[in-house]
Amino acid sequence: MVLSTLFQILKKNSRLTRRQACRLGGVLGISFYSLGRFRVRDVFARNRKISSEEERMNLPAPMLDGDVSVEEAIKQRRTVRSFANKPLTVSQLSQILWTAQGITDDRGLKRAAPSGGALYPIDIYAVVGKNAVQELAPGVYHYDPPHHSIEQIVATDAREGVAVASLRQMWMATAPVILVITAEYNRITIKYGDRGRRYAMIEVGHIGQNIFLQCQALGLAAGIVGAFHDNDVARTINAQKNHEPLIIMPVGWS
Repeated sequence: MVLSTLFQILKKNSRLTRRQACRLGGVLGISFYSLGRFRVRDVFARNRKISSEEERMNLPAPMLDGDVSVEEAIKQRRTVRSFANKPLTVSQLSQILWTAQGITDDRGLKRAAPSGGALYPIDIYAVVGKNAVQELAPGVYHYDPPHHSIEQIVATDAREGVAVASLRQMWMATAPVILVITAEYNRITIKYGDRGRRYAMIEVGHIGQNIFLQCQALGLAAGIVGAFHDNDVARTINAQKNHEPLIIMPVGWS
């Protein structure tokens, strides 16, 4: 419809033949598309917080095979709301974060969960308790997929604060790690308009299932929470501006 209208305008206002108009329309279309992609990258760069190498903690490389099949993990998966007082390892946390948003191709462009237009509006925050992850201080960490690393943005155990902000579901605070998954909608709505918000929510669903199945394959368990005060959660974890919490997933040993 848009191209047809463009052809009519070109023919009406110039002496171009239909073939010439088609060629010019194609060039303009490609130009508009390229400009749109440039604007998306520009917005992403402006909003993304850049950490120095010294501020990042590199995570162990993820495993690419395991002992549990996908079918077995699906069959055994359950939502858990009670966790044992047993710490995770850094390698386990690394694996879970990679499963959620990790890079999965050699060019560094594709991630573990599908995203509309490969725009990736999702961020992962890991709320780590005291003595909850071996060799990792308590606090809130932001996951950086391109470097497979984390950066500490809060230096205290914030699990209880997240639980209080989640309508006082205090069982969450017993999990070694609480994952808060947020969306920055303007990364995707700049291309898809309001429809992009739906695509971001679809993406979060894929990420949540990835986390469930990876935890199951590691012998761990996960819960999922959708009832919380968005602003209170964002404030508790010191989320970046415009990062809106969508789901919260406590993970640990059942």
